[in-house]
Amino acid sequence: MTHIEKLTVKTGGYTDIIDITDKVNGLIRKNNIRDGIVNIHSPGSTGGISTMEFEPGLSKDIRAYLEKLFPYKERYDHHDTWHDDNGSSHLRSFFIKTSLTIPFQDKELILGTWQQIIFVDFDTRPRSRTIVVTMIGD
Repeated sequence: MTHIEKLTVKTGGYTDIIDITDKVNGLIRKNNIRDGIVNIHSPGSTGGISTMEFEPGLSKDIRAYLEKLFPYKERYDHHDTWHDDNGSSHLRSFFIKTSLTIPFQDKELILGTWQQIIFVDFDTRPRSRTIVVTMIGD
């Protein structure tokens, strides 16, 4: 059986890290699939989906190291193509990726003790983002 839902999150852009674990777990609990996998996907090319220990220090570290790798103020050829300012956003998304698959059992995500699912908005402005959650199983 397959079931697809959508989540909407409001973001601040600039590597805004949002914990979506409870929202994903809520969708799993309300459907008819007991055991399976869930794919969390961010349509578009300036967001990312990953896992982390969601705490302020690590969030700050992630922002700092991504800024070292892909600075927002850098000049990117992408800016010339589209006459915008978010080349670093696309590179961060390429690096982190836009989808993640996690197993669940008895309607609960199988995550480590300190592991949460995050959406990261890398774009250079606040946005409203749609996240597609696909559950597959029995």
